[in-house]
Amino acid sequence: MHAVSFATFSTLVGWLAVVLGTLAARAQYARLRRHGIEGVSLATWALLTLLSVFWTVYGVSQHSWQLAIASAVTLPLQLSILRRLEPWSKKRVLVLALGLVVVSCLGPGLAWGWSGAVVGAGVAGILTRAPQMVALLRTHHATGVSASSWTWAVGVSALWVIYYAGAHLWAVLVVTAVAGSASLAVAVLTGWRARLMRGAPSL
Repeated sequence: MHAVSFATFSTLVGWLAVVLGTLAARAQYARLRRHGIEGVSLATWALLTLLSVFWTVYGVSQHSWQLAIASAVTLPLQLSILRRLEPWSKKRVLVLALGLVVVSCLGPGLAWGWSGAVVGAGVAGILTRAPQMVALLRTHHATGVSASSWTWAVGVSALWVIYYAGAHLWAVLVVTAVAGSASLAVAVLTGWRARLMRGAPSL
């Protein structure tokens, strides 16, 4: 019996990340349909949607079909979530989100190629979590936000880190690891807000 190489293992892990990432996006969308949008950040989902477009293009350019497919498949679900947040009522948020992604990706991309664009997109991806954190701190109700979904996102990020290591995509690996840490912070804040809503003492 031949041992499975790390490259083969990481490729399989990448496909697992595609499946679980899609399921996580579906779970978040289903929760929004059931519980409403209270406490859900428009800025966060606008940035996530725009960055999915970037990662789809990047995945195709690097022949990383796991990344390209994962981003392309979740894009319709993100657009559905975005529509429920009624972005037309807050056009300034959309303009700022678009501006952030363009500046983060285009500027570094022109200067340092794909590596620079990836780092810029990674920074923007990390910043996507910030509006959701603020929303969780400010709102009294956050029933549309799922701690389990964000925790799931942390696990998916870990799978992507393994895949990127096997594919030698080091810049993406680093930004994914940091973004996963930011997702963990959102999950913790969501759990804290849920405890407050139930009237339980916070830890």
